Amino acid sequence: MGILILRILLLAVTGSSGYFLGKQIAFAPDSEFWGAGIGLIIGLLFIVFERRLKNMPLKEVIGGALGLVLGLMLGNVLIRAFFVELLESLGIHIPAYIVINSALGYFGLVLGLKKGKEFDPGKIPWLPKAADPETNGHKVLDTSVIIDGRIADICDTGFMEGTFIIPQFILQELRHIADSSDPLKRGRGRRGLDILNRIQKQASMEVKIVDQDYPKIQEVDAKLIALAKDLRAKIITNDFNLNKVAELQGVNVLNINQLFNALKPVVLPGEIMNVKILKEGKEPGQGVAYLDDGTMVVVDNARRHMGKNVDVAVTSVLQTTAGRMIFTILKEDAPESFYQSFNH
Repeated sequence: MGILILRILLLAVTGSSGYFLGKQIAFAPDSEFWGAGIGLIIGLLFIVFERRLKNMPLKEVIGGALGLVLGLMLGNVLIRAFFVELLESLGIHIPAYIVINSALGYFGLVLGLKKGKEFDPGKIPWLPKAADPETNGHKVLDTSVIIDGRIADICDTGFMEGTFIIPQFILQELRHIADSSDPLKRGRGRRGLDILNRIQKQASMEVKIVDQDYPKIQEVDAKLIALAKDLRAKIITNDFNLNKVAELQGVNVLNINQLFNALKPVVLPGEIMNVKILKEGKEPGQGVAYLDDGTMVVVDNARRHMGKNVDVAVTSVLQTTAGRMIFTILKEDAPESFYQSFNH
């Protein structure tokens, strides 16, 4: 509300100034109204520029400001050093002054904005090194990890710190999914919005919604990586492809799947466990069971025990990108030498 009032005041000032200036100069019939119109247009241009400026990283703003100042200074130096007498003799001093300063000012502004993106203070040897880029605690959430929901459970434990960054393009994607005609997609989208609402209500976490967007980038994942680079933040995801692409571009990733795999109880060869055989395995005679955390347990020669609980002995554990698999044999089929080999 405050910024809206300031914008209205700005338009009032520029419009009234143009009105009185046009009245004094009287460059045309009804010049005061022309002046008011020009003043309002100038005020609107300032508002558009201010809105664009709000979404720019600080280093781009500083680069653009420095470029504009240097461009104007160069324009004045050139005019005073080489052209002032010539322009005055031709009677075009003021128009040429405006044109040269506008051109060089624009050139400096654009060059400063572009070079500001590339500027990295850490590469200047005599400046003190900044803190590690990831120490600011900012974490960008992607759509998949929000819909997954486990991030809210992690926040409940108090292990997660820092600030969660939610860009508007992620919210738009969630809303689009929540408005889908497909009931499954619609349910996933609404779950994601509920998870965000739950995280926002937690006193221990700060959630920031940012408007920063990248219109030239089409894919949401690519936008997410660009945002994480600009904010020097980590990405939290459970998307394997996004994980790999972000790491290739130098962005640190926190993968929820890797975290949950690391927290699963350690199972060693030789241990005995009780499982329920739920389905057939790929090999003849195999049975498949699942632990409470979803880990697959493959049991040799257990097909005949389908739907029953059996004691099994662990033979090996295989860790894959999709999760962990435990290979076992029936306890009754394990020879005595099997246990002795693991005890020694």
